[in-house]
Amino acid sequence: MTYCLGILLPTGLVLAADSRSNAGVDQIALARKMSLITRPGDRVIAVLSAGNLATTQSVVTQLRQAAGSGEAGQDVYMTRSLFDVAAMVGARLREVVDRDSRYVQPYGDPTGSFLVGGQIAGEAPRLFQIYSAGNFVEASSRSRFLQIGETKYGKPILDRVVNHETALDEAAKLAMLSFDATIRSNLSVGPPIDLLRYQADSFSVDNLITVEEGNPYWAELKKGYAAGLSNLVDSLPAPPPA
Repeated sequence: MTYCLGILLPTGLVLAADSRSNAGVDQIALARKMSLITRPGDRVIAVLSAGNLATTQSVVTQLRQAAGSGEAGQDVYMTRSLFDVAAMVGARLREVVDRDSRYVQPYGDPTGSFLVGGQIAGEAPRLFQIYSAGNFVEASSRSRFLQIGETKYGKPILDRVVNHETALDEAAKLAMLSFDATIRSNLSVGPPIDLLRYQADSFSVDNLITVEEGNPYWAELKKGYAAGLSNLVDSLPAPPPA
């Protein structure tokens, strides 16, 4: 399992993914879950993945190999919108699952899911969630964030705070707190965390960071949040007596 998050804002996108692909008492494996396909001044496409690692890596590798090929319906550089990219990812996912599922199912779930976010010149930034069946939904002004993987623990803080007015840096901070809540409650999610703050119309991924376990900011954020929660609880009234 893993955890991936995308937040769509008027000013851009915040995208984040952990790196833990398998967890157990004596086995922890790491793999990058955020892939970037870019062309300066024209498009930034981020693909975040959860689920069967072999399945999702196959989908992403095929997208990368076809990029620049000039083949209609296969080349992400030829797509006119991010909607077309989401449809392409969904189609690739169906192909891989159809091909491999009967061999994989005796050993585990062969499916995967994706977040596709970014911007193509001529349209605003967009964010999509591709389900394991290959179909997808789009984030909107009424649904600002999308999640895949281990989603439940990191959702409450996003539900309470993310809105139309949220700035990119604020959303990035909330994304990290969402990951903190998830990591505390689920062994299958863990750092490093890849975090991209994409500014609308910049067509740049320069603001991409990787937060390791010992990162000073990560440690300070977790410490400050825990202390703040404790102080808040202390300040709230107790339930009334019977």
